[in-house]
Amino acid sequence: MTIYKKLNEARSKFHKMKLEKTGHNKFAGYKYFELGDFLVPALQIFDEVGLCAFVSFTDEEALMQIHETEGDGVIFITSPMAEAPLKGTHPIQQVGACQTYSRRYLWVAALEIVEHDALEAVTASPAGVDIDALVGKWKQELEACLSIEELRSKTKEGVALLKKTNPDAADKLKGIAVEISNNMEKK
Repeated sequence: MTIYKKLNEARSKFHKMKLEKTGHNKFAGYKYFELGDFLVPALQIFDEVGLCAFVSFTDEEALMQIHETEGDGVIFITSPMAEAPLKGTHPIQQVGACQTYSRRYLWVAALEIVEHDALEAVTASPAGVDIDALVGKWKQELEACLSIEELRSKTKEGVALLKKTNPDAADKLKGIAVEISNNMEKK
């Protein structure tokens, strides 16, 4: 059996599994697979069909090499690297975050995992998305701000995101931010 046949067999077995999505994007309102949701089952299936995956990183790209465990077949999957600037973290933690995200995306590509389109979630207003709930979640974020500067930054982020889905929701969030700002100034 060729490596391509083995990979297709692994994909078929993987897609017959019932896995739970534990990741949750609270701002866009959708669930997604975290790496830990599917990595162990994926590795078990790869073992069953005679495949082994190695992931490595350079400054420019992440590379997954899928090898046959008994044979010379190999498949390469690459993805560009990007930064993941996270507040309150050390540089090595940011490197780890980048590598974890990249590893996840390589596995998603290898197994043809189909997920909710995160870009669509923030650029369109798909049916079933509760705009009031999204504004409410952003309101909670704004209320947690400890300074006017943090409030301005978080407001800018929220308004930019909501403006893409619903301009009225963005305007509503601006009004909420003004109220919170006024209350902060009174204290």
